[in-house]
Amino acid sequence: MPLLSDTDLWLRRFHDAPQGAAPRVVCFPHAGGAASWYRPLATGLATRAEVLVVQYPGRQDRHNEPLIDDVHVLARRITEVVAPLRDRPLVLFGHSMGASVAFEVATALQAGSAEVAHLYVSGRRAPQHSHDEQVHRLDDAGVIAEVRRLAGTDSRVFDDEELVRMVLPAIRGDYRAAETYRYRPGPPLTCPVTALTGDADPKTTVQEAADWQERTTGSFQLRVFPGGHFFLAEHSEAVMDLLSGESPSARRSTLTPVPGPSPRGPSAC
Repeated sequence: MPLLSDTDLWLRRFHDAPQGAAPRVVCFPHAGGAASWYRPLATGLATRAEVLVVQYPGRQDRHNEPLIDDVHVLARRITEVVAPLRDRPLVLFGHSMGASVAFEVATALQAGSAEVAHLYVSGRRAPQHSHDEQVHRLDDAGVIAEVRRLAGTDSRVFDDEELVRMVLPAIRGDYRAAETYRYRPGPPLTCPVTALTGDADPKTTVQEAADWQERTTGSFQLRVFPGGHFFLAEHSEAVMDLLSGESPSARRSTLTPVPGPSPRGPSAC
């Protein structure tokens, strides 16, 4: 069997790239998530963008590989794979932990003079805000309860003991990565940034999402959707319009006026 290239190892493609100058959208999964979670979005964008989805080690077809439980290390590995992909406008989209990883990849690409056309960060507070979260230290029942609370994984997974044994290490490792991640101050991005959030997200306030504006000198928009942490499932059409550069067509999403910057530094839990 031939060895996989780094691109084939890290990136999944669910459809052929459209012809022309359509953007290349690289998607970053949430904690415990896998590339397949983005398949519906990739299918919906098939005629408007090329969609590549990052597959983190330790899940699905990479389940035998060691987990990477450090956002900075994970971003560095992904940057090496994404940096050569410059023949199309490069758009990065990350949800929850994936937003932190996407931001760090965008930062590293910019430092290496690789242009990012747009960064979309979803369901995640701006990186200068850190909370003292300890889900990764809970016992198995506690971790499962948290995932159920956020409704990010089909709850039937946790009714199957064998599946639980398979997915729990990846979930715990990703929570460790997300919860121990700390922003390292440096030059701001210059690319446009759009933050997406649910108005009832228990993990991120609207203000914390709005504070992503402090991380770029480019244009910034905040999109607030009705819903919780996984609002994406209910507003997929509007999200696809955004990622493909089209104007949302009478959706329920709103463009929220961005308030002034909040004081820098960690926020309270």
